[in-house]
Amino acid sequence: MTEFKNTEQQLSRFRLRVAGAALFVMLCFGLLGFRFLYLQVWHYSEYSLQADENRISVAPILPNRGVITDRNGIVLARNYSAYTLEITPSKLDEPLDQVITELGQVIPVDERDRRRFKKLLEDSKHFESLPIRSRLSDDEVARFTAQRYRFPGVDVRARLFRSYPLGTVFAHAIGYIGRISERDRANIEAASEQNDNDSDHYDPRLDANNYKGTDYIGKIGVEQSYETELHGLTGSEEVEVTAGGRPVRTMSRTQATPGNNLRLSLDVGLQETAERAFAGRKGALVAIEPATGQVLAFVSAPSFDPNIFVDGVDQQTWDDLNNSPDKPLLNRPLRGTYPPGSTYKPFVALAALTLHKRTPEWGFQDTGSYTFAGHVFHNDVRSGQGWIDMNRAITVSNDTYFYMLAHDLGVNAMAAFMKPLGFGQITGIDIDGEAKGILPSTDWKKHAYRRPEMQRWYEGETISLGIGQGYNSFTMLQLAHATATLANDGVVMTPHLVQEIEDPLSHQIRTIDSQSTGKLDVRQQDIDFIKHAMENVLTNGTGAAPFRGIAYEAAGKTGTAQVYSLQGERYHASAVAENRRDHALFTAFAPVDKPQIAIALIVENGGWGAEAAGPVARKVLDYWLVDRFKPGMAAAAVADAVADSNGSGTVDTAPVIGGADQSPLAAALPPSVAAALPGGSSATAAAIASVTSQTPPALIASAASVANAATAASGASSTGGAAGRGTGGASGMNSTSSTSGASGTKGKSGSNPTGRPDAPNPKRPDDGSSGGTPLAPAPRVPVSPTDADVPAEDHSVNLNGVDTGGNTPAPHASPNGDD
Repeated sequence: MTEFKNTEQQLSRFRLRVAGAALFVMLCFGLLGFRFLYLQVWHYSEYSLQADENRISVAPILPNRGVITDRNGIVLARNYSAYTLEITPSKLDEPLDQVITELGQVIPVDERDRRRFKKLLEDSKHFESLPIRSRLSDDEVARFTAQRYRFPGVDVRARLFRSYPLGTVFAHAIGYIGRISERDRANIEAASEQNDNDSDHYDPRLDANNYKGTDYIGKIGVEQSYETELHGLTGSEEVEVTAGGRPVRTMSRTQATPGNNLRLSLDVGLQETAERAFAGRKGALVAIEPATGQVLAFVSAPSFDPNIFVDGVDQQTWDDLNNSPDKPLLNRPLRGTYPPGSTYKPFVALAALTLHKRTPEWGFQDTGSYTFAGHVFHNDVRSGQGWIDMNRAITVSNDTYFYMLAHDLGVNAMAAFMKPLGFGQITGIDIDGEAKGILPSTDWKKHAYRRPEMQRWYEGETISLGIGQGYNSFTMLQLAHATATLANDGVVMTPHLVQEIEDPLSHQIRTIDSQSTGKLDVRQQDIDFIKHAMENVLTNGTGAAPFRGIAYEAAGKTGTAQVYSLQGERYHASAVAENRRDHALFTAFAPVDKPQIAIALIVENGGWGAEAAGPVARKVLDYWLVDRFKPGMAAAAVADAVADSNGSGTVDTAPVIGGADQSPLAAALPPSVAAALPGGSSATAAAIASVTSQTPPALIASAASVANAATAASGASSTGGAAGRGTGGASGMNSTSSTSGASGTKGKSGSNPTGRPDAPNPKRPDDGSSGGTPLAPAPRVPVSPTDADVPAEDHSVNLNGVDTGGNTPAPHASPNGDD
């Protein structure tokens, strides 16, 4: 049977299918057209920008960090460019250790480089480029370039480096830079956010984008506190690249703005004189210009070389520095706290005059001791020192006078008077991390102790405060600040290190004005009396021996801070371990009529103030008032500093891109000093080569003779000529130090001096122990462990005493004679 097809039906189905297909095709083209409109019209700007970003690579141009000089233009911190060998771990095809081993066959990579790199790797992200070797020579760069194909993920880069030509000199004041840590990045982001929210005072230097491409930041000292001034503004360069990232042409370029240069108030010659006077002993010294508050010298001995932190310090070196019993990383003037000893007496006497507790004429016949509540507080001279009035009490440093005076004043009256002088207060110096110390009062003790019986203040605890012992614990910066205030007739000036800030492009100078925080409410006649008494100390008193024959009028005070108690026995330094010997202190200012310099210093465990600290003070004052005006002293001081640094083997000549290698001496000498050498620049090079090639003793003599000849020939000024205006390291210790005993009495009796029959006899606050010294010691202030590149928190490090495994010893008595 024949079946007939329905042609019309099939044709209708076909047409329907064609229409559906056409509709589908039209829909697809419509979607494509819509997408085209979406991409090319509605979002043209957005995707055009992304395309340009893929086509154009924007690279940051890092600014030159500002140069730091001393007051005479001698360079303390500078920059230089050099090649580094860097590894990007995420781009390696082979294990990291294998790559480093193979690299070592091409370019020397020692064990210290490996340790430093591994520490950087721990603190950085896997995709960051990290240096394995720094400051490559041209020969090393050539050798690696020839073998570069073997090491994907390894490259040679040109980097800016920070250099501290004088090494250990000023290390604690200048500080150092180090790689940016996560904590630093968080601080940068927080500062940037705050800056964005303050549109009226927006500062582009604080923007987080200003640190793009930057690997380093100031860690401590001036490098940290003036980071915003020193860093500069980051520039940018737009480069057209291929899909493979190959550069084609430079589209645009915005130059970086270099950081501002800083001229400090510090003086290299004075600093070097002071450091050499310490002769390897531990201690601290601060010198201040009383009329301005400018800090002239800032010594912390021993010091460290900040150059080792720039590339990243390896763990072994960090452990050696951090665990050293000498604590070279501790900023002693800023963070170390000590009892002031007898240097405190002039201020106690001034308090008595101001508060009308004593007149200058009031006196008594000294029997050699003072008895309170059955306890005998002995004077240095056990037999007594005859008739004692206020002038003689200061001149011969009589303890008995100040025992009685402290009791009559009372602890709170003393604290109220000492506070405006800066004792136990933040002075406001322009570097971070200053310790507050302890200015004892009844309110302080309530907050310092937890147990109620320890919070109570006992009258016997007041007695030793008058001689600068007991709970008193201050920094050398505070003691120098107070001495400068006294020398400045009671006008309080905020101490500061930075003198001028220079714009390196316009060369405009911004002077840091000296700031006064007020004037002490004291009578001028009382200040004059104290000054005269301190002058007598250096003419016929305890400080006379080291100051015989001086060519100027000076005033000062000796001090001996006791470290522990011998429980009634006589003190003999030779029979006591060195770390238990007395601290030697000295304060001074000169000239008396118009002071140009005020100093405070301590020689840790040095013994008597006049014997150990007095000669240091004499050398410092001699240099500032006499020796610095002699020809060639500026250049000679730089040579001495370089010699000392070279002796430690830490400062060397660095390879420099695009120029001859510079020795530390050449890098530090300002043009005005170098140009003074006979024969001009060629003679400069020869003289530097001659100086730096010799051993330190010969170097010192040679540098001094060269500098003297140079200045004599050129008629330069006494400081070697003022240079152009500045165009040319640690963190806290992972340790705690024990405190001194609070008793501070120079007596030897073991009886209860507190005046309370059932007074406790603690060793440390709230340790639950019994026995020990009669008076409670000041509480220990811990220093938190920190990273090698991050300063410790603001806690003082009390260096008043020694840790004896649970017994915090109290002070002992000094022998008769020198204070």
